[in-house]
Amino acid sequence: MNQLLRSHADQIVREAIAAVQPDAAVQRALQGMHFSGRVLLVAAGKAAWQMAKAAGDCLGSRIENGVVVTKYDHVMGPIANVTCFEAGHPVPDENSFRGTQAALDLVSDLTEKDTVLFLLSGGGSALFEKPLVPAKELQDITGQLLACGADIVEINTIRKRLSAVKGGRFAQLCWPARVEAVVLSDILGDPLDMIASGPACPDTATAEDAWRIRKKYNLRMSEAAEKLLDVETPKSLDNVRTQINGSVRELCAAAGSVCRRLGYEPILLTDQLCCQAREAGSFLASILKTHADDGKALAFIAGGETVVKLTGHGLGGRNQEIALAAAAGISGMPNAAVFSVGSDGTDGPTDAAGGYADGDTCRELTEQGLAIDAVLQDNDAYHALQKTGGLIMTGPTGTNVNDVAVALLG
Repeated sequence: MNQLLRSHADQIVREAIAAVQPDAAVQRALQGMHFSGRVLLVAAGKAAWQMAKAAGDCLGSRIENGVVVTKYDHVMGPIANVTCFEAGHPVPDENSFRGTQAALDLVSDLTEKDTVLFLLSGGGSALFEKPLVPAKELQDITGQLLACGADIVEINTIRKRLSAVKGGRFAQLCWPARVEAVVLSDILGDPLDMIASGPACPDTATAEDAWRIRKKYNLRMSEAAEKLLDVETPKSLDNVRTQINGSVRELCAAAGSVCRRLGYEPILLTDQLCCQAREAGSFLASILKTHADDGKALAFIAGGETVVKLTGHGLGGRNQEIALAAAAGISGMPNAAVFSVGSDGTDGPTDAAGGYADGDTCRELTEQGLAIDAVLQDNDAYHALQKTGGLIMTGPTGTNVNDVAVALLG
């Protein structure tokens, strides 16, 4: 392993994620808000605890009560007047339903003078949920969508119609209270109705869109679930104001700033990366090969969110697959590395944030009897990168603004 490139990768990851923590974003959003009646806080998503903590620090006892629903191991301590729930992701579980019901109980019987401060971040689609079908069926449908490589917009279009809180329905349940929504975006282009399936946003997707996705992936659904696909979600809401304060663009810019300080010339390839993970890794490796003889230190940056099509039974995530897929292309290059991380600190169903590979990775795996193509076919990037020291571990970060991949040329 190239220790210098690895140390640079770790520094870029650490400082870029630190730069997109939600604390400042929440504080900026609160500066323009004025409250008259009661203030109730509801926070949902992977960054929910961090966002709620920032709001609590700003508003103090002004928050009468609150509910946080976030991922397991993401609650970092108590928040005054706020009850915190940890729940399942990417597939909702009973704790998702319990936490969401607590939030719905909190916002019942409000008046037009009251305000619901709704703090939303990626991951809310699974964490903030009251299903209109049996929980096992919802979990099965979600699992089918994930396994077949559906993108997040397609997944959320289906989930909205099977939920009592998604697609603007939560804001409807808060009426006549005012909803002040502060959103961290984890979807390319920041479409409000798709971030965490848009609980407080009018839905732009239609029943026709839902049926198209159902047929595209041949989803197994009960007759009751099929009927729900025909029920339209709210197309307008007059009690909501929303501010987006954080996105993958900021993450890419932060990574670029760190790269420049380390002596690399940062080049933003895209902040809308959307393809299969292994294709993204191969593409980044190709870019490094093209510029291998340029004679300067370069950092190619790509932000977004890729997908993994499951073909095996191994353990891994999209960012680990990007790194491992790149390893074959940069094999033998002494000054090249590719790494990719999820800003929330979790890559797929693993405890890693992402993966790192350089010109030595392929050789190291070969010496241990592993072929990269076979590993990728089995979706087992985690164990392969574990053997080469290529896992990037951050733990829960407190934010969630998509992924960033960087291809370094030393």
